[in-house]
Amino acid sequence: MADRKILIRNLVAGDIFHARSPNGASIICLVLSVRGNAIRARRVTTQEELEFDRKDGKAVVGEQGVVCLIDSVAPLPSNIHKVFLMLDEKCAAIMAMDEKTRFEDLERLKLTESEKKALDFVHSHYESNPLPPPME
Repeated sequence: MADRKILIRNLVAGDIFHARSPNGASIICLVLSVRGNAIRARRVTTQEELEFDRKDGKAVVGEQGVVCLIDSVAPLPSNIHKVFLMLDEKCAAIMAMDEKTRFEDLERLKLTESEKKALDFVHSHYESNPLPPPME
């Protein structure tokens, strides 16, 4: 079995990985940069920026200090990866709008068929390709 720390340390800018919060929320992240012991990533759907520890794959999120954990770094097929890059751009553009403008055209907020298929794919993909559990 591959070593969890090595797999996490192999992440580079442009990679997409999966993390999970304690309540089970799925967190699909795009790696923005890797420096020292930190992986700076952006949650694709909400554009929230997170910093994960490269040693254990943990990130502290939000004011409540919820600890999320990288649970899969399995590479995506290139077509799915491209859809997530486009979804990231779409979500960034939407989040950059003021709230009034953002909700004027609700059609722009809807997922495309390819986005729906990509989200459906990653659910089973990441579940069937987990990282080894962290060593406590």
